[in-house]
Amino acid sequence: MLSKVFVSEIRERDGIDSLFLVREKITAMAKNGKPYLTLKLMDRSGEVEGRVWDRVDTLSTLFNKDDFIRVKGKASVYLGKMQLVVQDLKKVDVGEIDLADFLPVSPRPLESMKEELLERISSLQDPHLSRLMQAFFTDLPFLQKFATAPAAKGMHHVYLGGLLEHSLAVAALVDDICARYPNLQRDLLICGALLHDVGKVDELSYLRSFDYTDEGKLLGHIMIGVEMIEERLRQIPDFPRELAVHLKHLLLSHHGQYEYGSPKRPKTMEAVILNYLDDLDSKINGVRNHMEKEADSGNAWTSYHRLYDRYFFKGGEMKKTPEASAPAASVPVTSAASVAPVKKSEGKAKKGFSNTLGEQLQQKSLDLFAAADDDKE
Repeated sequence: MLSKVFVSEIRERDGIDSLFLVREKITAMAKNGKPYLTLKLMDRSGEVEGRVWDRVDTLSTLFNKDDFIRVKGKASVYLGKMQLVVQDLKKVDVGEIDLADFLPVSPRPLESMKEELLERISSLQDPHLSRLMQAFFTDLPFLQKFATAPAAKGMHHVYLGGLLEHSLAVAALVDDICARYPNLQRDLLICGALLHDVGKVDELSYLRSFDYTDEGKLLGHIMIGVEMIEERLRQIPDFPRELAVHLKHLLLSHHGQYEYGSPKRPKTMEAVILNYLDDLDSKINGVRNHMEKEADSGNAWTSYHRLYDRYFFKGGEMKKTPEASAPAASVPVTSAASVAPVKKSEGKAKKGFSNTLGEQLQQKSLDLFAAADDDKE
């Protein structure tokens, strides 16, 4: 069997002859009118862009997205990112593949995460919520999907087991918050943390590569998740309607804002908390993964992250401002009133990396409990 060269091992000027999974396949036209292929080639260690410049028409017919291919080519760095210039390729049968080489997996052991999940469920005091969670997680086919699915296609926890890892992290943050702030509905929040992304088990496909299912594209994980909860609530005839409404509201509002795909904005304290804890854990994971992908780049700063609209400082010795060779001339004192205020700005906030709560309250109309809010909906 061909020796596998992982994406994380590829270095500039390396000659590559290895197997990859085709995550994306795009045909485009160069300025000279010739077609070329842009590929996203992946394995469990990450992904790398591949470019096919020659024999495009012939090579393009040999494979499709989600196929395994053997790639021969040369590694080079272009605009700060590793790229493979593909010289030849051929499709490889799945029987010749070790699938464990191609899909990234959560760094947390699966069995320990399952144990933590059961502990969280057993800690619930509310009998109705406990029965609902049992209806979900004693269903072994469902549990298998929940423990396998990634948490997203490309933003955070993009690996097998990512959904379970992310849900457990949000649940742990819930307990931290409840220990600090009294009078919160802890059991409701725990259920919201574990179920807020439950629809992703059907929104995403994750057998070969991470993508959206047709159902995911048409409905989205929020709608799918609410339907899944409603289906199981029918199995619990005495479940309090008010409690069911509050739980569904957690799912419907956990994205926070309409422009972020949230059907409703958070209108209970528990919904506000879940929105920010979900956002916190996803951002930490997303930034960490971005840094770790470039851990060996030799630069103190990461490359530009388009979604987060910034570079990130990875650590190391900070560059210092060069010292002047001569003493600085005396500067006349200026009154504070004559100094123009400094405008604080770091670029327009983008979806995927919102500002702090205080900054968002300044930038947006977030009258969470204003009567006028109901008129808009």
